[in-house]
Amino acid sequence: MSIQMNVDWLAALLMGLAGAGHCVMMCGGIAGAFAGQVNKTQLFIYNLGRITSYAIAGALIGAAVGSIAGLADQGLVSLRIIAAFVLIAFGLYLGQWWFGLRHLERLGQPLWRRLQPFATSFRQRKSSYVSLFSAGMLWGWLPCGLVYSALSWAAISGSAMQGGLFMIAFGLGTLPAMFAFGWLSHSIQQLFKSKGFRQLMGALMIVYGLWTLIIAVRQLQLV
Repeated sequence: MSIQMNVDWLAALLMGLAGAGHCVMMCGGIAGAFAGQVNKTQLFIYNLGRITSYAIAGALIGAAVGSIAGLADQGLVSLRIIAAFVLIAFGLYLGQWWFGLRHLERLGQPLWRRLQPFATSFRQRKSSYVSLFSAGMLWGWLPCGLVYSALSWAAISGSAMQGGLFMIAFGLGTLPAMFAFGWLSHSIQQLFKSKGFRQLMGALMIVYGLWTLIIAVRQLQLV
């Protein structure tokens, strides 16, 4: 199980890194505009708040699903099958072949409309680290298919600690694109946004999802 968990944490990092193009498209405007107004320490604190929100969400869903599944092998393997399908769906979304995850993003829009004014207000108080961290935490609740896909994997961790750690690994994977966005050259930004890059990363996610699905189905047959 520890080997599988290590693989899952690696997958979390890869999901964050593979979603660089998606992050630039979804959050690049926020990060780019903000990066021009603050120094690197302030931007790091802002992103630290975002990753903290991911960790909280991962811990909550890991604890909730773990208590329902009772950590039964069959239950967790079944959840892994669902997570594999979600990852495949994200790969299709990332590659712009199918946009079903947009329905999930729409579900989070009502909450984000309530949080966005507070996030903007906190973000404008750039001299306060507490305000920057708070703004980042609110930014972490921006509706995003990439985050929802990662949360589906945090759910199969079976515990609050493992779910939180998974989302921290995922957040660290997204950090390079978000932290460096304001300092990347225009050509690299265009690479992240390019259709070819997004499709390559989407294909990678689909392959990993299919590999996970095959293994999970075999495990389910053995339970």
